[in-house]
Amino acid sequence: MTVPWKAVGLLALVLIGTVSAWQFQDWRYGKQLAEQARLHAETLNDLTQAAATAQQAEQDKRLALEQRLATSEQTHYRKLSDAQRDQDRMRDRLATADVRLSVLLDADSAGGCDLSKATGAGGVDHAAVRARLDPAHAQRIIDITDTGDRGLIALQACQAYVKAISASGLAPP
Repeated sequence: MTVPWKAVGLLALVLIGTVSAWQFQDWRYGKQLAEQARLHAETLNDLTQAAATAQQAEQDKRLALEQRLATSEQTHYRKLSDAQRDQDRMRDRLATADVRLSVLLDADSAGGCDLSKATGAGGVDHAAVRARLDPAHAQRIIDITDTGDRGLIALQACQAYVKAISASGLAPP
């Protein structure tokens, strides 16, 4: 059986048309995929830069907060040291009898007791009846006030820390 040449030519033309259409589609889709990949890469780059900028801003905020907290800690430590030094001075003055603690007595309750009246130019109470405290009791009072002062300073430090953390919006380190 002989194959007509016209049919072979027609088949060759169809085949050439199909292959060229295929190549054209491959080229066109390849170009579209390359453009899509480029846009995707640009988007990822923009997102990466935005994330890096946000991370840097958060690190800067955290660093600023840490610096404020360090300054606050130094301030409260200084207050605590000053209070401790003042308490130590008062304790030393009590021990050397430079200072004596006394309490104001009600004139009615003093009754017939022969207590000395407080004298001195710096007194606020005019001729008030006062009783001196035993040095051991005075020492205990100083210790109690020392503990109270330390507690108040620590409370102020905690409140300043919480206020700084809540104002910054960051989680504690």
